[in-house]
Amino acid sequence: MIVCDNGPEFTSRVTDEWAYQHGVKIDFIDPGKPVQNPFIESFNGKFRDECLNEEIFFDLADAQRKFDEYRRHYNTERPHSSLGDKTPKEFAKEWETTITNQTIKLENLRLWLVHKKGNGH
Repeated sequence: MIVCDNGPEFTSRVTDEWAYQHGVKIDFIDPGKPVQNPFIESFNGKFRDECLNEEIFFDLADAQRKFDEYRRHYNTERPHSSLGDKTPKEFAKEWETTITNQTIKLENLRLWLVHKKGNGH
């Protein structure tokens, strides 16, 4: 299923035929209610401002290269407010460090309990 707004790019006969042929249901949000699909609306705004409005596309291959670069940048290097203004790469590294530290603490606790039990406490 694809959730989308009622823009002309999604309500065309060609899009409807493609969805039908591929077994994809198109679920339209209520007209004038972008809050019903907030994640994509937020991304669409960023994509439009940071990529579409900044680039000139000479052909389809050029557009694909630029979209791929934007996706790589967005998913690895661009700070995200939802991640505390960290890049996804920074956030993942901090998360990994936190998990590693918690694992070490749990292992130390386990060893301490085994030692304590072995001493008859």
